[in-house]
Amino acid sequence: MTTFLALAAILLYLGSATVMTLRAVRGESYAAVKTPLVAVASIALLCHAAVNSKLLFVAGGLDLGFFNVASAIAWFIALIGLVSSVRAPIDKLLIPVDTVAALALGCLLLFPGSAATASVFGPGVATHILLSILAYSVMTLAACQAVILGLQNHELKARHIKGLINALPPLQTMEHLLFEILWVGMALLTLSILTGIVFLDDFFAQHLAHKTFFAIIAWFIFAMLLWGRHQLGWRGQVAIRWTLGGFAVLMLAYFGSKFVLEMVLHR
Repeated sequence: MTTFLALAAILLYLGSATVMTLRAVRGESYAAVKTPLVAVASIALLCHAAVNSKLLFVAGGLDLGFFNVASAIAWFIALIGLVSSVRAPIDKLLIPVDTVAALALGCLLLFPGSAATASVFGPGVATHILLSILAYSVMTLAACQAVILGLQNHELKARHIKGLINALPPLQTMEHLLFEILWVGMALLTLSILTGIVFLDDFFAQHLAHKTFFAIIAWFIFAMLLWGRHQLGWRGQVAIRWTLGGFAVLMLAYFGSKFVLEMVLHR
């Protein structure tokens, strides 16, 4: 049943992303298919959630293996993206989001084993874990938005205004959405770091030092970007580069040490 639900979610995610891509390339409106696509994405999210709950919650604890965590983060990204698309014109953002969610589930099917053992966490540590996943999910959306913004900026400068670019909202709207997402992600990242300091027994333990260092560096990068936006009016390529740079560092914090410990050293 778990495999069936995972395959169903993958097909629904990819189907939704394909339809949106085709309509975007043709310059067709998303509004005409918005309701059925939201329904399809919602079903995919439900199937994905069922798979995650089955594989994450084991033996009275949480199995935080590499691909389990990646799948959980992908689910949060897809959920946040879908909810946000209802009120904001970020439907094109769902194309990479749904594709990443399908990829994460596919990896989970191909590599079901985990090097991590199930652990039981108190409410404080569980809160830290949840905030960390949410922060990374929102910052992933910001990175996707930055990539789309970069492509849009490049195409507009080259005077290529047909297809996908023509289907996007105005550049100023896209930039405003990027910084809205960054502010939310920054708040969650701040809470994640603070709860880690408060609730983890040894926040600078050997296996957490790598994560801690890069998470704090990422925080400073995003903080500098938001300060530069407010004080110096940073925008365009400057905002895109800082966003992607901060996300790259954050990715090292969340997945770098976990990948090395579980997928390299363990093997």
